[in-house]
Amino acid sequence: MSHAPASPAPESAAGGTVRHPVDEFLPPARLGLLGLQHVLVMYTGCVTVPLVFGAAAKLDASTVGLLINADLLVAGLVTLLQALGIGKLLGVRLPVVAGATFTAVTPMILIAGEYGMQAVYGSMIAAGVFGLLVAVPFARAVRFFPPLVSGTVITVIGLSLIGVAAGLIAGLDSTAKDYAAPSHLALAGGIVAFIVLVSRFTSGFLSQLGVLLGLIGGTLVAVPMGLTDFSAVGDADWLGIASPFHFGAPEFPVAAVVSMCVVMLVTFTESTADMLAVGEMTGRPLSRRELARGLAADGVSGIFGGIMNGFLDTVFAQNVGLVGLTKVRSRYVAAVAGGVLVLLGLVPKLGEVIALLPGPVVGAAGLVMFATVTAVGINTLRKVEFEGTSNLLIVAVSIGVGMLPVMAPAIYHAFPAWVQIIGGSAITSSTVAAFLLNLLFNHTPGRRRTEPEPEPSPGPAQAAEPDSAPAT
Repeated sequence: MSHAPASPAPESAAGGTVRHPVDEFLPPARLGLLGLQHVLVMYTGCVTVPLVFGAAAKLDASTVGLLINADLLVAGLVTLLQALGIGKLLGVRLPVVAGATFTAVTPMILIAGEYGMQAVYGSMIAAGVFGLLVAVPFARAVRFFPPLVSGTVITVIGLSLIGVAAGLIAGLDSTAKDYAAPSHLALAGGIVAFIVLVSRFTSGFLSQLGVLLGLIGGTLVAVPMGLTDFSAVGDADWLGIASPFHFGAPEFPVAAVVSMCVVMLVTFTESTADMLAVGEMTGRPLSRRELARGLAADGVSGIFGGIMNGFLDTVFAQNVGLVGLTKVRSRYVAAVAGGVLVLLGLVPKLGEVIALLPGPVVGAAGLVMFATVTAVGINTLRKVEFEGTSNLLIVAVSIGVGMLPVMAPAIYHAFPAWVQIIGGSAITSSTVAAFLLNLLFNHTPGRRRTEPEPEPSPGPAQAAEPDSAPAT
């Protein structure tokens, strides 16, 4: 992990105390522009989660719009909490931005299908409480969630969601006349190509907006294709907020709660890596207590999300990258971003517009984002020592177990509902497998190291032809 450049000399705050760049107040105009920039970078990733979940759970556009507003509102509140903090209890107090995590999407879809929306948000609240209770122990035991575990799970998260993106592009009903229509596939392919070209031929901040620009451009192209209908937007209010527990009183099926608690642990793993990276970039390395406060804020997102019909939040990696790009370390920039997200969450008309984006457009953006998640997981696995260890086996078995329900969704149909929810989630099953296998091979007494076989000494022919292929 690279270190940020040396910090400039800290400014003196009132009273003669030295203020760290993280605590620096910037001029209002610059503060506002930098905060808006953070929102633009994370916006697409944040709203994609309710779009994908809403489509998979077969919710109507109006309800999906409600989820989008709730998603933005909760993300804004948690970002404010992370940036500003509450005493010594909550918030990492670093320039981090929180948003809905893809980790929860598949478990939420399974829970909605088996138990209904009340169980989705009940299990989210329970997971939030669980997160608050285990934040401190997790910060102390983070060594049990090394890149071996986190990289494997993040890889599976991305792989498991690619099928969801395909469903949005092609359609969810394979018997429909327009299923996988060539025009829909061409639109999606064009958006993916556009995102690639933006990334290739632009740089800096603009290159990070490729997915957002792809969504906008794809929607404009979809209008003459007859794939859009924004007539319902006129009925939506300009200002408003969804009532708490919109779907009814929360319910707490044990299997759903267990699955979401596992998701919370995975979310902690994501956030830990990103918060440690920001701490290093800003010259303010995190103590275990500060890390625990940041993780506790993730737990609060579960409670907020469960009450306000939102989603679990994690620290967004793309905003971590933006901190490294701009070298701006003030946490008040993130606080402004949180305030902007809260305001956006109070505009139902905006949520309705986003909810009505055509499936091929959302699916194309989702395909790029989910595949990027997979690539991030693979990149994380680069930090793992494979030579002379059993780590390759751990990764292989964990990915295999995780992908089983993706390749064969009904594989656990003969088991009780709680097994279907826990085992049927690629994220949950791969997390449990990677965690337990890592304990077995790397944290138990008497573990052995698998030494690689020594390479044979080159013979005369090999010495003469070092670049020749080995005999088969």
